[in-house]
Amino acid sequence: MDLHVVAPLASPAEREAVDDVLTPVIGPPRSGWHGGVRDMAADGHIARGGHEARSHRDLLIPALHGIQARIGFISQPALAYVCRRLTVPPAEAYGVATFYALFATTPRPPVVAHVCDDIACRLAGAEELCGALERTQGHPGESAGDGSTTWLRSPCLGQCERAPAALFTIAGQAPRTFAVAPVDAAGIITRLEDAATRIRDESATGSPPAARRPVNELVDDPRAGPAAPTSERLAAIRASVPQAGDEGLRLLGRIGLADPTSLDDYRAHGGYRALPIALELGPERVIEEVSASKLVGRGGAAFPTGRKWAAVATQPAQPHYLVCNADESEPGTFKDRALLEEDPFAVVEAMTIAGLATGAEKGYLYVRGEYPLAEARLANAIARARDGGRLGPNILGSGIAFDIELRRGAGAYICGEETALFESIEGKRGEPRNKPPFPVEVGLFGKPTTVNNVETLANIPAIVLEGGAAFAAAGTEGSTGPKLFCLSGNVARPGVYEVPFGTTLGELLELGGGVPGGRAIQTILLGGAAGVFVGPDVLDTPLTFEGTRAIGATLGSGVVMVFDETADLVGALRRIAAFFRDESCGQCVPCRVGSVRQEEILARLAAGHPNGSVADELALLRDVGRAMRDASICGLGQTASSAIESVFREPELVSL
Repeated sequence: MDLHVVAPLASPAEREAVDDVLTPVIGPPRSGWHGGVRDMAADGHIARGGHEARSHRDLLIPALHGIQARIGFISQPALAYVCRRLTVPPAEAYGVATFYALFATTPRPPVVAHVCDDIACRLAGAEELCGALERTQGHPGESAGDGSTTWLRSPCLGQCERAPAALFTIAGQAPRTFAVAPVDAAGIITRLEDAATRIRDESATGSPPAARRPVNELVDDPRAGPAAPTSERLAAIRASVPQAGDEGLRLLGRIGLADPTSLDDYRAHGGYRALPIALELGPERVIEEVSASKLVGRGGAAFPTGRKWAAVATQPAQPHYLVCNADESEPGTFKDRALLEEDPFAVVEAMTIAGLATGAEKGYLYVRGEYPLAEARLANAIARARDGGRLGPNILGSGIAFDIELRRGAGAYICGEETALFESIEGKRGEPRNKPPFPVEVGLFGKPTTVNNVETLANIPAIVLEGGAAFAAAGTEGSTGPKLFCLSGNVARPGVYEVPFGTTLGELLELGGGVPGGRAIQTILLGGAAGVFVGPDVLDTPLTFEGTRAIGATLGSGVVMVFDETADLVGALRRIAAFFRDESCGQCVPCRVGSVRQEEILARLAAGHPNGSVADELALLRDVGRAMRDASICGLGQTASSAIESVFREPELVSL
């Protein structure tokens, strides 16, 4: 069947942006027709051939990223050009483009500041910052100055320990993306004006294609500076990882000491010692050691890693795939970002070992689109590992093949769900699949797939080096090994902390310096927006899977967010409800409708205008939460009411 796309022709810049992504994989655009006279498109830029083009549907989102980075939004002609090249129906492509928050399908200025107003940034004054921007720059989405800049409110950017934060995207021939944190209104305005000036200068001078810079040019961030651990760079790292440089750390041991851009430095600090051992042990022995370690997933689900690997390794269907889920988007979560930015080679080495163990020759590393520094560091680590023979068709001369492809998310919290992530890699909307079948049998591209998050994989080299039994000896019987926690909010030293399982909540807060100013703790959010609020009476709770279950809480993604007595808890609850409403994929009714109704109930309660009594509204809130838990397809809907309902179980926390 021929695909006829009726639309104005894409501009040369739009075609070039798409071709830069597609041509290296599927070749240059040309007609697949070899019969008589036929002119499918006036410019001749049509698909190479239906089946061939459709087999690369997974390149749709990278192509959309290319357009967005070059033009600043995805126009109808540009989208039509992608559809012709990949033989994707325009309605499907439009559905994908409008699903992801970082894509725009209507014209907007090339310079955009995405300003986080989520719960951690709210505690650091994000609402006041946004108010200042509204007074000087107009409402979110409005053009300012000469029309080349604007700003938007954004969900969590994963910079919670350095809040408030903003992500800047600058489109053009030399596109740039970078995060700045902490930042104030004056800093945002200055960077917007500087970027607008730079664009005007580049336009006036006509910067040639050869001068294009990488999409993720690293600016405004001392961590991206010289390889040597300068005092400025180390101070910037310690703002995110206060323990950087301390002895005895395992997951964070290289951070602040090794240059994250250097393969040689990674090896000098103990890196790539585990891979040769894993090659010598072989797949079955590696899986045995991982099983003996009792390592469970660190992304929130806590599924035994060894069992998952063994299930994939024994599947007869081929090929097998490995996916590293680096799309942490849970508000309050930033532990994986620290590993990706400061120890990327460890993630690459761990993925290689996992690929060897599960029989996968191809791995996908899906990094969230709001992590430009992490993306750049990972791309460099993958390239250096490949050049050094540690990725590719013959790893370290073993005859075993494994390689990694880096994929960038586009702003969708739901893609942290493993099957929604598969859909996104395949070039579709990030909508979760029904289970069963489970990913170990039918995963990415319909094949057996292993999915692990970044922190889970980061434990693998140590398990191979030490042995599973030694790893299991740390922590507790039900929660083994070290654990990373994301401490943020009203604490003196927020950041990523590594502690052994069994450390109490109070001890973790002491590591972070406690609450500043001697103020009292109002409540603590455990597990992120999908977690629960607990009171200061549980500070002696051990931070283990079994310990938090005993108090009706969850470790989730490792979030520990402190709210002191001055914090606006009602505002935080409404922001959590708005987050789930925005991030619901809309596929199932309980979540799509329930998340909206939940937000409406909170709005009525906050305004003092309940439908009936407050008790009636709280009963309705519980009913809505029960419906979402019982009938939603995936964990987003099933946990969307958890934190909110937990507050109303403690009536002294909220005054209505």
